[in-house]
Parts: sequence; structure tokens; C-alpha cells
Amino acid sequence: MLSRTAENLYWLARYVERAEYLARTIEATLRATALPNAYVGKTNEWDSALLTAGVADGFYRHYDEADERNVIDYLAFSLDNPSSIRNCMDNARLNSRSVRTALTGEMWDTMNSGWIELQQMWHSVRTREQLATFVRFVQEVSLRFDGSAYRTMLRNDAYWFSRLGLHLERADNTARILDVKYHMLLPEKEHVGGPLDYYQWTSILRSVSALTAYHWVYRDTLKPWLIADLLILNDSLPRSLASCYGNLVRNLDQIGVAYGQHGPSQRHARGIRNRLEHARMDDIFQHGLHEFIQEFLGDNSRLGEIIATQYLS
Repeated sequence: MLSRTAENLYWLARYVERAEYLARTIEATLRATALPNAYVGKTNEWDSALLTAGVADGFYRHYDEADERNVIDYLAFSLDNPSSIRNCMDNARLNSRSVRTALTGEMWDTMNSGWIELQQMWHSVRTREQLATFVRFVQEVSLRFDGSAYRTMLRNDAYWFSRLGLHLERADNTARILDVKYHMLLPEKEHVGGPLDYYQWTSILRSVSALTAYHWVYRDTLKPWLIADLLILNDSLPRSLASCYGNLVRNLDQIGVAYGQHGPSQRHARGIRNRLEHARMDDIFQHGLHEFIQEFLGDNSRLGEIIATQYLS
């Protein structure tokens, strides 16, 4: 496969996954801000949404205040934000057009028809109800695209490179939202287990589609250390760090076998996966969750650079 084709498939999957994550972030923030002040406290949920998306610096170059209108505009529609939903979907369609012959008909139809509908929708979003419809539709496009890829693509290098982009992006998103919850959302004077804590954790789990999974796995009330365990170490949850790296290692190994050579990306991904397999939540908390996640984000970003050097350039 040409490196340009592999790069387009890789970034196509990343952009679709990123758009879905931003839509989930907006939806979770809208739900949180709709709660009474007694439950959401004095934190600025819209500022935390920018932090989880990793775009706070860019936002404050264009806006003075992180309120609902400004943050939604920047995360969803702004052309000045390279990672806005609008730019992600535009770039995803551009990449899909470039590799049209490497996609199945179902994948192309999903991407193209979804993009056309979104073109019409983001010019007419005026109310919260219209915004809710918009973010739900973005999630549906992503789910349909991912499902069509899973159900219709040959298990060859085209599929493996697209899965690399998806799981690398997903791991980054999960780690960021977990980090922000522990260090940005909960006020210092609020005790763990209070009403504010409960509703914020519910919001976070909803944003990664893990609220029901949590209750199935732990059969307990929401507890921060169990939620961290679910999102970091439980590889039965598709959005956990452990699950993402299990998939990254498998797909990189498949590429290595197909091309007859393993390299630094396989070794780096396997190293991260091994650390997650042998990690214990007690040790992670003892040494600092924030430090653990920051190290993970650095390693995850480094893997993206290694993949680009090894295969995409």
C-alpha cells in the first residue's frame, strides 16, 4: 500500500473518532449545565470542556469568555479551530475521497451522505434542541461509519491502518477526560461522594458511553477509584486505555506480519500495553494519577509520531 493511502485511511479514522468525541463532550456538558446549581457547583463546565478537548489555548486567542455560546461555536462550528466538529468532518470526507477505492461502498455512502446532511445542519443550529439533534447525528455518523468498516472491510492493511487511527485517537480522548475530571472539575472543598461528585462522574461516564458498563462490572455506587480502574485498566471496555492498546498492538502486529518486518512502532505499543497489563490502581494513585496520565499522553503522542515515520512518510 502507498504510504499516502495509509496516511489518508489513518487520519480519516482519527477525524471521525475526534468528531464523535467532541459531540459527546458537548452533549455531556449540556446535560451538566442543565442541572440545578446545588448539583453542579461553581465550576465552569464549559471551560472544562475546552480542557478535555485540548483546545483551551486556541479558544482564548479568539474569545474572551468560556460561556455556552462561545464554546459550542468553537468546538462545533468554528473554522478557526482545526479540531472543531466541522473541520473534522470536512477533513474526514476529504480523506475519504482521496482513498475512495480503498473504502467499501457502505463506508463511502455513510461518510458522504453524513457530510452532506451536516452541511445543511450546522448553518441552522439556533436552539438547544437543534444542537442536541446535531450532536446526536454526528455520533450516529461515526457509529455507522465504524460499523460499516467493521462489517464490510477486508482484514488487510487498509483496515489495520484505519484501526490504528481510531484507537490512537480514542486512547488520547479517554485519558484527557479522565485527567480533567480529577484535577479540574471537582472543587477542592467538595468531598468525594457528594452530590456534585456523583453528577460529574455520571457526566464523564456518559461522555465515554460507560455508565451502564460501570454498573454491570462493579455493581456499586460511583466511586472515583473504580471509575479510573474501568477507564484505564479494564480491557473489556472498548474505550479504556488497556482495550485501545490491546487493539493497537494487534493491528500493528498484523501490519508487521503482512510487510515482513516489525519495527519501533510495534515495540513502543507493546511496551505501553505491558505497562497497562501490569499496573495496579493502588500503585497508580500512590504515584499520582495525573502524573500517570500525563506520561501516558506523552507515550501515546510518541506512538503517533513513530507510526508516521515508520509507515506514513
